Amino acid sequence: MTVIALFGATGKIGRRVLDRALAAGYQVRVLVRDPARLTTSHPRLTVLTGDVLDVDAVERTVVGSDVVLALFGHVKDSPKTLQTDGTRNIVAVMQAHQVPRLVTLSGGGLRAPQDRPKLPDRVIRTLLKLMAGHVLADAEGHLDVLQASGLDWTVVRGPVLTEDPGKGRYRVGWVGVDASTRISRDDLADFIISQVTDRNYVGHLPFVSD
Repeated sequence: MTVIALFGATGKIGRRVLDRALAAGYQVRVLVRDPARLTTSHPRLTVLTGDVLDVDAVERTVVGSDVVLALFGHVKDSPKTLQTDGTRNIVAVMQAHQVPRLVTLSGGGLRAPQDRPKLPDRVIRTLLKLMAGHVLADAEGHLDVLQASGLDWTVVRGPVLTEDPGKGRYRVGWVGVDASTRISRDDLADFIISQVTDRNYVGHLPFVSD
């Protein structure tokens, strides 16, 4: 049975991914700072308490897993380099224990070589840099860590996320290439869980939209 180590399970995307992972028959290990925020319980779910910035807690979560899904992100009062430092901890543990597959989550402001941003994309990125420049810088820092890791990584990127019901379909392209500016969290979670077994985007930053 495939074992997933999941970081960010209490977030709006992470909760959806956790439910899908359990429904698909995976065994899941999650690291959460506050277990009371995790409403899901299941015989195949192991809950550990701790922080992604604590390498010992990360190691307890990753050991014995086959795939790591790192879906944590910035919240109020998060350290400015949360994603970079958390990803660095995860990568170090994965390397030490020979866990090869890592999927992370970011936004369209993080650029890929295949992107061809149009005016709305450039406006969104400009606003992000103005309003939360540290978040974009942190995303870029986490990508640097991945690219130097030697792991089979994928960065899943999304545009504006909505609470609309999932359509059960989505497009996988690049910013400005076969893409829109919105996607429901349900559909993005569907794509993320598909990356447990899909190898088509190893080493890439696919942009998923409706």
